[in-house]
Amino acid sequence: MPLSHTPAPNTPTFPSRLPAVGTTVFTVMSNLAEKHGAINLGQGFPDFACDRNLLAEVNQAMLDGHNQYPPMAGIPRLRQAISQKIHALYGAQYNPDTEITVTAGATQAIFTTILSCVSPGDEVIVIEPAFDCYLPAISLAGGKTVSVSLTVVRDAAGRVCEYAIPWGELANVITPKTRLLVVNSPHNPTGMIWQQADLKRLAELVADTSVLICSDEVYEHMVFDGQSHHSISSYPDLAARSFVVSSFGKTLHVTGWKIGYVAAPAALTAEFRKVHQFNVFSVNAPMQYGIAQYLKNPDPYLALPQFYQAKRDYFRAGLANTEFSLLPAPGSYFQCVDYSGLSIPEASLSEPDFCRWLTTSIGVAAIPISAFYGSGTDSKVIRFCFAKQESTLAAALTRLQTL
Repeated sequence: MPLSHTPAPNTPTFPSRLPAVGTTVFTVMSNLAEKHGAINLGQGFPDFACDRNLLAEVNQAMLDGHNQYPPMAGIPRLRQAISQKIHALYGAQYNPDTEITVTAGATQAIFTTILSCVSPGDEVIVIEPAFDCYLPAISLAGGKTVSVSLTVVRDAAGRVCEYAIPWGELANVITPKTRLLVVNSPHNPTGMIWQQADLKRLAELVADTSVLICSDEVYEHMVFDGQSHHSISSYPDLAARSFVVSSFGKTLHVTGWKIGYVAAPAALTAEFRKVHQFNVFSVNAPMQYGIAQYLKNPDPYLALPQFYQAKRDYFRAGLANTEFSLLPAPGSYFQCVDYSGLSIPEASLSEPDFCRWLTTSIGVAAIPISAFYGSGTDSKVIRFCFAKQESTLAAALTRLQTL
């Protein structure tokens, strides 16, 4: 007799640790895209293959027997490669033994950072719109989220044309209860990047405080138009209080491998690893050995700005033949657009409803920016991912140009 998969009537119930959390918008929109045969420009992952040389290195690592638990903090040669990479790019010197930890992707890195330093009652400042993993991690740590919204700048027609850092509000919400400030550049979802002047101003803002910083820099190699990524690790006063997070998944086009890292001063790293060893312990070994070998040649990640700028420019040129209003996209692999000016009835829909309509009726999936706000702020702006093959972007543009 087959076992029943229906829970028994006396299954205990318990209070949810995340009562306001459901399935992420990325999963919802990807499932909707698959159901309706839509082109998925919603979830942020490439639809093209990674470098076959990288696959060869990982495969060789497996054949060489690197298939058991690696060291908790990451294999030494990968931590050394990360240290050398950060020093070459940003001039910062992190000790690979005591200040760099390999993680199971950036989400785990951020989650562990928050759990390692936030205690019940501590306040954590988050700048919205913000990636959706920040707030649940703060809640699970018992912290209190203090949300500050990017300033929305509108043109004469009332359409969103850019976002700006709300410095005055940021200064006002820092209190003795503030334990952590989460920053993100290049920014998901807006694509904005922090400039050198911004980081200097941030350093001034926290100088006389004990505020820690979690700097989400997973799109560090996707900065365009000749600009540079300004890492918090480049600024000693900020680096001294910061956990700097990056992602090999994003950099090497292997999001499914879930591998990233955190660079932080030794004292912060020691606390980070206390949590890391119990929520992950270690990260898949063959990928670590393969990536360590692959990083000996920096050309692949140094070429990423040009690689992704070509995709961005192609996609923006196609969108210019629509009634969407394009926001600047100086970084990341996302393009935001304001749809309020479309001369169709659906332009009055809320962001979630518009994205559902766009997916089911036009055949292109996007993500509502409101999903990146705890309060669901709706500005009639949606996000497309252009980390796709040109043929994918071309097919999507053909459909979008019918609007």
